[in-house]
Amino acid sequence: MRHAFPFLAGLLGSALAAPEITVIDLATDSERITLVDREKGQYLGHVSTCLLDDGKTILTVYPKGHGRGAIIYKRSVNGGNSWGKRLPTPASWATSKEVPTLHRMTGPDGRKRIILWSGLYPARYAISEDEGRTWSELKKAGDWGGIVVMGSHMELKTGKGHYMCVFHDDGRFFTDGGKVASPVVFTLYKTVTKDGGLTWSFPEAFQSDAGVHLCEPGLVRSPDGRQIAMLLRENARRKNSHIMFSDDEGRTWSKPRELPVTLTGDRHTCRYAPDGRLVIVFRGRYANGNAIPPTDGDCAAWVGRYEDLVKGRPGQYVLRLLDNRKGHDTTYPGVEVLPDGIGSFIVTTYGHWTEGEAPYILSTRFFTEELDHLAAQGRKIRLSEDFMRVEK
Repeated sequence: MRHAFPFLAGLLGSALAAPEITVIDLATDSERITLVDREKGQYLGHVSTCLLDDGKTILTVYPKGHGRGAIIYKRSVNGGNSWGKRLPTPASWATSKEVPTLHRMTGPDGRKRIILWSGLYPARYAISEDEGRTWSELKKAGDWGGIVVMGSHMELKTGKGHYMCVFHDDGRFFTDGGKVASPVVFTLYKTVTKDGGLTWSFPEAFQSDAGVHLCEPGLVRSPDGRQIAMLLRENARRKNSHIMFSDDEGRTWSKPRELPVTLTGDRHTCRYAPDGRLVIVFRGRYANGNAIPPTDGDCAAWVGRYEDLVKGRPGQYVLRLLDNRKGHDTTYPGVEVLPDGIGSFIVTTYGHWTEGEAPYILSTRFFTEELDHLAAQGRKIRLSEDFMRVEK
């Protein structure tokens, strides 16, 4: 019997031990990092990318300024290993008021195009139907606008050429002359195209709240295709980031709930690896001082399974991708997965990468196949039993 007590004690100790997450730091490996663009004294900001069908050409756009300013356009023809010179753009792109975003879409007739969005009021978009070689001028989508238009898009199963885009607004930009309410209310909107991005429906509000400020939605579809998840920044910084789910192609959504601290941050951008794992890149930005220290204010990523989102689990790993040197001003990321079979992720984003200098654009790469090996040298962070916070 004396042998049962140590066994029982060990069993109870294991059951009561707080869970951990492994943080893998890739930010110090300069061989992963490529310079995309830099201009002395000029703020180069929030990035969006698009991978073309050849599997190696990546287009990127970003504003010449913080969230607004003339749109800069570049191309890599070798999977992000190097980047060409700034490319010519239509004249109206110099009038962009906000973060530009790129979206690949296909019409009902099979014609492929890329949509570039520019937000605030009015929301405007440009179209390329020749793989980004030429572009239209920016034109109004309708008598409406919003913040970070469009945050994310999802191809719908309701018909060929059907896509949903989602975004948010705080009352200032949805209408001309809009104002912030008191207390401030953040509203989530969706707009739908049925012709592969040529025309868009008037946006429909599907979530509003003054208690938590949910914004910058990032969409991902479940592996079986039946469900769409939406990850959300919480801009009031009262709680962790949130998540919502739709089982009917975005027509209705579940009540928002908090995500684990491991997924708390801004501008979640989701991609699947070839091995089925889900990778989500975001700005590490936490609520009420509840931070994962290695990634607070940096370009971060989460690695796990879609089921972790559904069940509220912390995931497998947190990655520190790039080291931002000033506050939390970084990481609206473009994220692409190269079709090489080894899970080559190319993350392109902005940040204060050099102390005391204006932010500029870098890309970094990692491979999902290497992460399990690197985890042995990772840092263990202890979490609360419900995964909502870091244990002190």
